[in-house]
Amino acid sequence: MRRPIPALIAGLLAAVAASQLTGGLVRTSLPVGHEHVVVPHVLSLTTLRNTGVAFGLLSGLGPAPVVGLAVAVLGVLLYNRAAWSGSAAGQWGVGLMLGGALGNIVERLRFGYVLDYLDLHVWPVFNVADTAVVIGAGLLLLALSRSERSRG
Repeated sequence: MRRPIPALIAGLLAAVAASQLTGGLVRTSLPVGHEHVVVPHVLSLTTLRNTGVAFGLLSGLGPAPVVGLAVAVLGVLLYNRAAWSGSAAGQWGVGLMLGGALGNIVERLRFGYVLDYLDLHVWPVFNVADTAVVIGAGLLLLALSRSERSRG
């Protein structure tokens, strides 16, 4: 059996913990549909129920296509493990992506939806788990591009 990858596990745990803590705080502090302006025209806490995937995309789809998409992404990550597992950026990237996805899955199982609350006014409302997925994807792309340059 392969040894666990420390940065992947740290990223996964950090993303799940941060998403659950912030989501819980917002859920108990602000009613759904409420907007609390933090920085005018820049950042608000706007609570919305998201039945879709990240950033509210694909709302209305049943769970089967969403699960299928998640399994496909996981398959690609595992298939290409050698390309990202040797670098800290790759490990953190995959860990944050998995942790963000898991954070949203936990909410969806508990409540039937994901609570989105970060509103930048130029992008759909999102949450900390979505942020972890996006940052993780960026780190993974960075690791993969570095891997390609070192081979080529």
